[in-house]
Amino acid sequence: METHENLLGGPPPTLLPDNAEAREMLEAGAKAADVAARFPTYSAAWAALADEFFTAGHAVTSYAFARTGYHRGLDQLRRAGWKGHGPIPWEHEPNRGFLRCLNALARAAQAIGEKDEAERCAQFLRDSSTAAAEALAASR
Repeated sequence: METHENLLGGPPPTLLPDNAEAREMLEAGAKAADVAARFPTYSAAWAALADEFFTAGHAVTSYAFARTGYHRGLDQLRRAGWKGHGPIPWEHEPNRGFLRCLNALARAAQAIGEKDEAERCAQFLRDSSTAAAEALAASR
C-alpha cells in the first residue's frame, strides 16, 4: 500500500497488524464463531457474526457482536498509535474488520431504534475512511 505524506498536519493513517492465522481460517470457511472463540481480538470474526445474525433478523444479537468487535478494534487501534481520530484506511485489509464492525454497529443501532448511536457510528465510519463508508453502504 502506498502512503502519502500528510501535508495538512493531521495524524498519519493507522494500520492494524494482520492476524494471518485468523484471516486464513475465515477465508477457508471456518465458522465465524469458532474463529472469534479462538481469536477474540480479531474484529473480522465479530463483523462476520454481526452480519450473519443481522441477515437472520436478529438485530440485538448483531448489535452485541458488532459492539464486541468494535471495542476489540479500538484496543488494537490505540496500541497501534491511534489517538482517537485520524484515517483508518479501508485499503489496508487488517483494518477492515474494525471498519466492518463500526458499520454493523451503526446498522444494528438503527434497526433497534438507537438513532443517536447509529448516526455517531456512521459519522465515525465516514471520518475514518470514506472508502469504507462507500464500500459498506450497500450493507446498511
